[in-house]
Amino acid sequence: MGENPGSFSGDDLPVENVTWLEAVAYCNARSGQEGLTPVYEVEGESVSWNRSADGYRLPTEAEWKYACRAGTETPFYMENSPGAEEANYYGHYPYMIEENYFSQGDLAVQPGEYRQTTVPVGSFEPNPFGLYDMHGNVGEWTWDLYGAYPADGQTDPTGAQSGTRRVYRGGGWNDFAKNIRSAYRAMMDQDKSSFNVGIRLVRNAAAGNGSVEGAVLGSGAGTGSAEGGNVLIAYFSWGGNTRGIAEEIRNQTGADLFEITLVNPYSDDYNTVLDEAQRDQNEQARPELAVHVENMEDYDTIILGYPNWWASIPMPIASFLEEYDFTGKTIIPFCSHGGGRFGQSLTAIAKLAPDAGMGEALSVHYSGGESLAEDISAWLEENGITAE
Repeated sequence: MGENPGSFSGDDLPVENVTWLEAVAYCNARSGQEGLTPVYEVEGESVSWNRSADGYRLPTEAEWKYACRAGTETPFYMENSPGAEEANYYGHYPYMIEENYFSQGDLAVQPGEYRQTTVPVGSFEPNPFGLYDMHGNVGEWTWDLYGAYPADGQTDPTGAQSGTRRVYRGGGWNDFAKNIRSAYRAMMDQDKSSFNVGIRLVRNAAAGNGSVEGAVLGSGAGTGSAEGGNVLIAYFSWGGNTRGIAEEIRNQTGADLFEITLVNPYSDDYNTVLDEAQRDQNEQARPELAVHVENMEDYDTIILGYPNWWASIPMPIASFLEEYDFTGKTIIPFCSHGGGRFGQSLTAIAKLAPDAGMGEALSVHYSGGESLAEDISAWLEENGITAE
């Protein structure tokens, strides 16, 4: 392709930081290089799949999940959940750590190493089908548009017929174990990339087989994004890091500032709030908000801030997202974190606001340090937000 977009360098590392559209282009380019029939026809952001072509392609969600499970029905293909010596993920947070943070002796797998980088492909044992790194290292794009599963049984499904975002599977080097399960679904706009999302290619087992004839059109042009217009900075902060970032954004933009607060606030004690936050996540609670945006219709762009809690959004952010109609608006996320960057918070936002456009997100380590103002300035420019 002429360049490597990856965030990491080294021999035999998986490519990452590649968009779905770039992955499709790579499939066609590699097919052409090897004398195979390209699978995809691309017109702008609309892509059709010739199912009978013998070239390289992305797996469907169903194919990926079948390959990952490798005949198992458990959350992971191994007998127990993986430790850091069996997969590359945020090893401090093995499976079920959330419920056992203060009683880690009860865990089947103890916390281990967090490498904070990708590792060479094949560094761990393969699954029963002989496939490497199905859990962790990098998430992997699939063909499918994100949508609800059909209620009835399916044979070789190709995913939703329409949608705004593409599914990726498997989790990456900075994901908690719960988000590298065989069944976990993540999604992202097809023209966006991430430092922990890459690709795994497949080919039809039998080219021209009648079961794979015909074409599939998957229109995933996205939700679009607002151009200009009024900007609202909305944020939830517990320890003050997110508040400091939000205030710096307000200083640079002059945008309106709105703090998301609760009728029943979380505890001021760190250990207690860990329990409270995990309880709300497990229950998918929607804490009652104490204040509300009375004129949300006036805003075209919402800069949305939060701390990364348990690799996702705090549940007050879910309450906020479900309270308003974000159709046609653009949400630009920013989060403060202690090492996990976004976790799966961007997927959580996308699922709660499926008809909103998503801008380029910003992750800030704790309070951001001396470079915060400069980092925010560059990020605002990337998103087309003009400084005051």
